[in-house]
Amino acid sequence: VQLVESGGGMVQAGGSLRLSCAASGSISSIKATAWYRQVPGKHRDLVAAIVGDGEIHYTDSVKGRFNISRDNVKNKLALQMNNLKPEDTAVYYCGARTKVDGDYWGQGTQITVST
Repeated sequence: VQLVESGGGMVQAGGSLRLSCAASGSISSIKATAWYRQVPGKHRDLVAAIVGDGEIHYTDSVKGRFNISRDNVKNKLALQMNNLKPEDTAVYYCGARTKVDGDYWGQGTQITVST
């Protein structure tokens, strides 16, 4: 499975950005897809996930602001981020968990939210 993110950048607090992740390879082996984020010196944390047929999870800090979606025809995962805050600044990663081979990650994309 190969994952390629796009859509990162800089934005002022209160602004919006949309991340996209294009998946290729053994798509049928994927059982969950998610967005994670990581700041220097800290663990990679879950932001939002879609599991199985469409069960969605969000970390509490982004509920009501972020929206994760999946296009099964185009094999894309998106994260719409609204009302961004400086504490959302991080490198964002697209991740996929497969049935056989474990987890795969994209290369990451930087999101910087200024005050």
